Order: sequence, then C-alpha cells, then structure tokens
Amino acid sequence: MRIVIYTGKGGVGKTSVAAATAVKLAKQGKRTLVLSTDAAHSLADSLGTVIGPDPVPISENLWGQEVNSLRETERNWGAVQGWLTTLLDKAQLTDITTEEMLVFPGMEEMFSLLQIKEHALSGQFDVLVVDCAPTGETLRLLSYPNVLNWWLEKIFPTERKLIKLVRPVAKIVNKVELPSDDVLDSVEQLARGLEEMQRIVLDPEITSVRIVVNPEKMVLAEAKRSFTYLNLFGFNTDAIIVNRVLPDEAGEGFFAHWRELQRKYENEIVENFQPLPILKAPMMPKEVIGLPVLEELADIVFGTEDPSAKLYQGRTELIREVDGELHLELMIPFVDKAALDLTQTGDELTVNAGAYKRKVILPRVLMGRQVTGAKYAEDRLIIRFSAREGAAQH
Repeated sequence: MRIVIYTGKGGVGKTSVAAATAVKLAKQGKRTLVLSTDAAHSLADSLGTVIGPDPVPISENLWGQEVNSLRETERNWGAVQGWLTTLLDKAQLTDITTEEMLVFPGMEEMFSLLQIKEHALSGQFDVLVVDCAPTGETLRLLSYPNVLNWWLEKIFPTERKLIKLVRPVAKIVNKVELPSDDVLDSVEQLARGLEEMQRIVLDPEITSVRIVVNPEKMVLAEAKRSFTYLNLFGFNTDAIIVNRVLPDEAGEGFFAHWRELQRKYENEIVENFQPLPILKAPMMPKEVIGLPVLEELADIVFGTEDPSAKLYQGRTELIREVDGELHLELMIPFVDKAALDLTQTGDELTVNAGAYKRKVILPRVLMGRQVTGAKYAEDRLIIRFSAREGAAQH
C-alpha cells in the first residue's frame, strides 16, 4: 500500500490538491481512499458530494472519508475519560471547562490520524491520500508516540504495579478511585497504536509527505520551517506542490504586480527545496469543485506521472551529535567543493554553490548557536555548531 500525506499552511488549497490526486489515482485503476483528518473538513465540498465518518464510495475505485474526531476520541479515550469524569466529580469541579480538561490539546487530531493505521492494515485500498491538518498542528503531533512510548517503557510498568498494590487501601482510606485495568489497558493500547502508526508513516516505501504552498512570503516561511522539522522527524518529503500559480497572461494590468511577486517566490521555492521535485498547480479559471475539474487539475500537476509513485527519497537535512558537538548535514549532490560558500544570518543559513542556492531555517535545537566550521564529503555538507550562548561549558 502507498500513503500520500498532504500538509501545508491553512488556506493554501491542500484539500483540492489531495482530492485531485485521489481522483487521478482512481482513474488509473487504483482503489483509492481520500481521507480528511482536518477538524475543519472541506473535502466533501471539494468533491462536490456528501461523505461521512466512514469510507463512502464516490466513483469507480474512489472512496472519501471525513474523520469524526469526537467519535475517534470516544473509541480511543472513552475509558480514560470516564475515569477522569468520576475523579473530577468527586473533586466537585463542575465548571463548564471541566469537559475540555478530559482531552489534552491535540489529542482529537491525533486520534483522527490513527485512522491511517487502520486503513493501512486493512488491505482494502491500494492508496490512501490524506488531507492533513494545517502544518503547525500536524508537526505538534509527531512527537506524541515518542513521548508516550517513553512513559510506557520507563514509568508505566512500575506505576501499574504500584496502583494494583495500593488500589484496595486507597479506596478504603482516601476514597480515591484509582484507574481500573480497563483504563490502564486503554492507555497502553493507545500508545501501541500510535507506535504502529508512526512505523507506517515513517516508512518511505509506504508513505510520502507533500507540502502544498502558495508563492507568497508568509506561506513560504512556514513551509521552510515545516520541511526542516519533517526531515528531523524522519519523514520522507517527496515533493512540493506550488498551488494557485497565476498564468503568464496575468502579467499585465491589475495582476501584473502579483505575477511579478509570484515569480520571485517561485524562484525562492526552488532555492529552498531542491533537490525535491517542484510541481505546479495553476490558478484554475473556475472553482475547483467536482470530479471533472479535479481530474483536470491533477492532469496539469502530474501529467503522465503516477501520483502514488515515490517522487523523491532521502532526507535532505539531518542533525547528529558527534563528540559533544551538534552537526547539521545537508544533502547537496553534484556540486564543486571549491564553489561552496556558507553564510549565517541569525537563525537562517544560506548555502551557495555556483548557480545553486539553498536557504535553511534552523530548528529550535540549533537556534542561538553559531557555525564553527564545515566540510563537504559524499554529497553532504556537514556544518558544525558551537554551544548555545550562555550555556554551561564542559
């Protein structure tokens, strides 16, 4: 099975691109499910038909689904929620916000993402196209499995044994309702499910992430940051989709300035994301609603390419700790070492190699650090960083 995940800043048109991809794949004969995990669903509007919380057939080989986050929360967190409700009732917390306290921020989106795992393991579809939540929310969820697994491995076994020992006494002495085995099992099952989902989406043979952008300054800034973090988390980003590109004929009159700005940012997109493929989706002359228009859009973007193919494989950025130093490795193939030039401005790096230019927004772990050296070997530029200013020196 192949999974293609679309993400990007809110409002860039990732739902239209995801739907168009799914329509083209279905036309190619692949059993395709297009799945929206965004809490603010617009997939049904894009497809021009009614879909629901379970897969609904739309056309030959094509199904659609808008995940109901509340239902998924109940399925995965219901037992825990029930225990927490009892606990809060005994504490006499009756404020209207009490119900909100039972689900931690981001968890509803995380439960929605578990649908990816379920469909991947079902074998019902050849391709799963995911219209994900806006970039910031998606990236926030990527570390959840690691955190939960740490708790399960380091803390959970001890805590579970302790609870079993003190539960009878606690109930009698303090009247505290400790979590039952069902509650503990629910937490463990959730963590294992997230671990399995992470394994699936981190496998480049199965999953590709594609970032949808518009040729605009603010959108580009967020996309650059997202791209760095996707690399650091180990996701295979295999393409950038530049959406709503104005046609050349818009270069006159009222839209002349906008077309000129778009050209500028299109060049920056190439500088920032190469060697990834940069695919372009034009500003369509009509609303992108319904299967015929979506198919037309997909044909322009992908041509004769298979949209489910791996368009690029490999992490273009990687951070390693070597002998106490942090090294940032950038994949820069086929360049002359003598032509390389590196400059740092605040938390942004600019790498020049002849006509090649690439800008990198430093991730949080490297912010506030200065470049102390660099070397180029085996198509990788390895950049060394100092300790953060004010940090203790060892």
